Amino acid sequence: MKKTGAQIICESLIAEGVDVMFGFPGGVLLPFYDTLPEYPQIRHILVRHEQGAAHAADGYARATGKVGVCMATSGPGATNLVTGIANAYLDSVPIVALTGQVARPFIGKDAFQEIDITGITLPITKHSYVAMDAGDLAGIFKEAFHLARTGRPGPVLIDLPKDTQTDQAEYKIPEKLDLPGYKVPTKGHHTQLKNAARLINEAKRPLIITGRGVIISGASEELKQLAETSQIPVITTLLGIGGFPENHMLSYGMAGMHGTGCANKAMDSTDLLIAVGMRFDDRVTGNISGFVPHAKIIHIDLDPAEIGKNVPAHIPIVGDVKTVLQALNKLIETREHIDWITQLDEWLKQHPLTDVYDRPGLLPQYIIHQLYEATRGDAITVTGVGQHQMWAAQHYLHIEPGHFITSGGLGTMGFGLPAAMGAKVGRPDKTVWCIDGDGSLQMTIQELATLVQDNIAVKMAIINNGYLGMVRQWQDLFYDKRYVATPISCPDFVKVAEAYGIPGLRVTRREEVAGAIDQAMAYDGPFLIDFMVEPEENVFPMVPPGASNIEFIEQPKKEVSTWLRTSTP
Repeated sequence: MKKTGAQIICESLIAEGVDVMFGFPGGVLLPFYDTLPEYPQIRHILVRHEQGAAHAADGYARATGKVGVCMATSGPGATNLVTGIANAYLDSVPIVALTGQVARPFIGKDAFQEIDITGITLPITKHSYVAMDAGDLAGIFKEAFHLARTGRPGPVLIDLPKDTQTDQAEYKIPEKLDLPGYKVPTKGHHTQLKNAARLINEAKRPLIITGRGVIISGASEELKQLAETSQIPVITTLLGIGGFPENHMLSYGMAGMHGTGCANKAMDSTDLLIAVGMRFDDRVTGNISGFVPHAKIIHIDLDPAEIGKNVPAHIPIVGDVKTVLQALNKLIETREHIDWITQLDEWLKQHPLTDVYDRPGLLPQYIIHQLYEATRGDAITVTGVGQHQMWAAQHYLHIEPGHFITSGGLGTMGFGLPAAMGAKVGRPDKTVWCIDGDGSLQMTIQELATLVQDNIAVKMAIINNGYLGMVRQWQDLFYDKRYVATPISCPDFVKVAEAYGIPGLRVTRREEVAGAIDQAMAYDGPFLIDFMVEPEENVFPMVPPGASNIEFIEQPKKEVSTWLRTSTP
């Protein structure tokens, strides 16, 4: 039986397990949207801007492990997806972006709202398609979802001419995929595994640094087994947060530009760095010439392009992180590194993050800590980009993989609210907190309307300091306090939320924080809290640009008991 292209698209989405998509209609997509009511299995969430659709699909994918789907019309609708597609590409997130296109006879003729979206997105997608024949749609969708979710995940784009959606064809899903040249490595090379195990068994000061690859691969238990068997301390990248429980006695926090003093000192002193599912981003390495100066490096990653790209590896292992760690765990010996662990514990006491809680004023760090106390780590936290993002990484105790969602590689302001929306849609059973800044929120604030229309119960904590805070911090420290284009005026966020139909509170005193958080969590629906924090508070520790990680700077500190790692798993 023949079906229209629009029907084949819907059938293909259902065949791939899609039950929700985020989109915004337009003229060339009307055949699809006209067909969509025939398929009630697919929930369509109408965003208020196409960028929000891409970020929501991203948040959904990270929270669920499934492929997120977004849709936009041709021309400006498609180009509005670009930032979200790039964000997903750099953070290895599986999304399929569907774009409308002008009818086939008009392609290449500068028709109304025609744009070469496959050309525009070529550098930021794993692959893209222009569906020129309705009979090809089923095969295209099967390939696209396979590419998005396998190997190193990432975005795939399908461009859909209007008349392809109305043409009829037989709906037949190909039994096999024919993708010559697309090979996903799984097992690591046996000799390299043996060499890695030998180095681990011989190391005196081994250190694991874990990235998002551990979360993607579902390798948290294998990582924990490696750390516990050989008693190896664990630090993380920003995107690796949650891959190893931060309440574990072997957890020493995030490394790099805004990492803990302990983590950065550990990197400077280790004799063996085991890098698992991470890519040695510049925010982690600092000045490459001073990075892990005394260490040999084992680098485990699925993507061979990442091996040696930034930092040479003594033992490169290309393969699926979970599979590689399973094999490696069979080769390593039970070890103790008492002196090394003792040293890290001493550094943790010397460089605590928590002494700021004793300072007066409404501090962002205190608010983040109170969010942790209210949720005990059993919430999905989603951030925008800026100072609030780093405070959320530092001061919330992240325990479960996939529970901390943030924009790492692209650093996309505006990511927080729509990504939190997608996460909550994907995990309605979880409390979802969007921790955002006053600058970042205003980039996608229109998605408050989507929360209301679709009753998406995201809780929002706005860290409002009246500045584009991270840029102001650099101006403060490195540009003689010349605050050019960083003071930012804001609306009354509580009134804006109420105008959309969302209750809100403004908090100005420390004594009000816990009660406001409790009130937000008790409310059955979206809720916004506007925290009016100290305007010129900076994120510390910080590695200055061009410096080595060991040259981190921090606020004056006094001895206080640390709340980190208060229990063992």
